[in-house]
Amino acid sequence: MVNLLNFNQPQLAQWFAEMGEKPFRAKQLMRWMHHFGEHDFEQMTDIAKVLREKLAIEAEITLPTVQLEQVSNDGTHKWLIGADTANSIETVFIPEDDRGTLCISSQVGCALECTFCSTGRQGFNRNLSVSEIIGQLAIANRSLRLETGYDMLPISERIISNVVMMGMGEPLANYDNVVTAMQIMLDDSAYGLSRRRLTLSTSGLVPAMDRLKEDCPVALAVSLHAPNDALRDVIVPINKKYPLKELMAACNRYLEKAPRDFVTFEYVMLDGINDTVEHAHQLVALVKNVSCKFNLIPFNPFPNSGYGTSKAVNIKTFRDILMQAGYVVTVRKTRGEDIDAACGQLAGKVLDKTKRVAKRISIEAI
Repeated sequence: MVNLLNFNQPQLAQWFAEMGEKPFRAKQLMRWMHHFGEHDFEQMTDIAKVLREKLAIEAEITLPTVQLEQVSNDGTHKWLIGADTANSIETVFIPEDDRGTLCISSQVGCALECTFCSTGRQGFNRNLSVSEIIGQLAIANRSLRLETGYDMLPISERIISNVVMMGMGEPLANYDNVVTAMQIMLDDSAYGLSRRRLTLSTSGLVPAMDRLKEDCPVALAVSLHAPNDALRDVIVPINKKYPLKELMAACNRYLEKAPRDFVTFEYVMLDGINDTVEHAHQLVALVKNVSCKFNLIPFNPFPNSGYGTSKAVNIKTFRDILMQAGYVVTVRKTRGEDIDAACGQLAGKVLDKTKRVAKRISIEAI
């Protein structure tokens, strides 16, 4: 059976055309599936009964299975969602006074092996399908509306106002499925998010960044974490393939079509590794020709990470140097730490096909 959650509106229109149906059926079904969250064909009352019966035979609307939901003391929600019998992913909702942000995963694990990231330590299994990506938004939206009583309010009353592709995985390494899912998020017949409120975070896959600016330009965040190639080669290994000079040039090309006039550089603060005064000055020099803002992220510890969190005074000094150079800088507030939902802590359950975990353990044992 075809899971219709895997289709954006043009793809759905093509599927209907192949069935001999009019293309406008795609818009109808998108609204039912995504805007209203209705997955029972029989309840789609403006669709002819004969077609509803046909859909029930030919297709399904199936969400991933929620294995566990946790709520932090600060209101952060985390869902453990089954990708299959052997794997699971994690999705996080962060409530703020002026917004509600959902952090969505794009892969089961991650192949990029950034050394400070718990997800990267789990190895990699596979890419998520479109239905598994957009399903995270559907699951969170339904759960939060029921919990808060928003199910009694108009669908236009949003709890989730912002979506960030910053969960498990490198979104641009699952390019086609991530772009299709984001097109659904942006579709006015589905979730109707603004491009400014949909952010994709990448470690710097330069060719895919160039494709994204043409196919689906959304707000861009770049996981930078180091101000020079020597250090970034170690903590963000993809830098060996796409070094900082190429990455900065790609950021400037992306800004030609981006919905915001700046790139956000994410920078996790690692004690004694990348948080010195010299590192701050190197960072200012690196980005001098890129319109950008900074998000400094205190490192969130996880077992056997080998890293420590930068001291508060060092983070403040680092921040002040950037601000004195004229940049807007935020220091991310740690949220959901008591349920391992903070930035860099998402792990899920990954059956590592790369065998990188076993190899790392073997090396560490020598």
